[in-house]
Amino acid sequence: QVQLVESGGGLVQPGGSLRLSCTASGSIFQIVARGWYRQSPGKERESVAVITSGGSTNYADSVKGRFIILRDYAENTLYLQMNGLKPEDTAVYYCNYRTYSGAYYPSDYWGQGTQVTVSS
Repeated sequence: QVQLVESGGGLVQPGGSLRLSCTASGSIFQIVARGWYRQSPGKERESVAVITSGGSTNYADSVKGRFIILRDYAENTLYLQMNGLKPEDTAVYYCNYRTYSGAYYPSDYWGQGTQVTVSS
């Protein structure tokens, strides 16, 4: 029943900005973190930006100072504001919700991904 849907990807020139959105539907409980991940061809999926339920944030070194992760509490939407985009930011970006109910491992929910291409 839980579904995460990303949107906002597209083609942007180097130095430009883009805002990704992730809308959650269904009932999601015991959320401990929300985040954005990305994957480029030939590379493993990597963490880009994560925000915990306590409000702390963590960013990949490659995006620090350029990307910001945000939450809209009223709309239950997660955003990734991307500024100063570089060609190396080109990837499929995925939304992630992590829940934990006290078991050995948490559970992860993923969106389908949205393509971001940075090129002139």
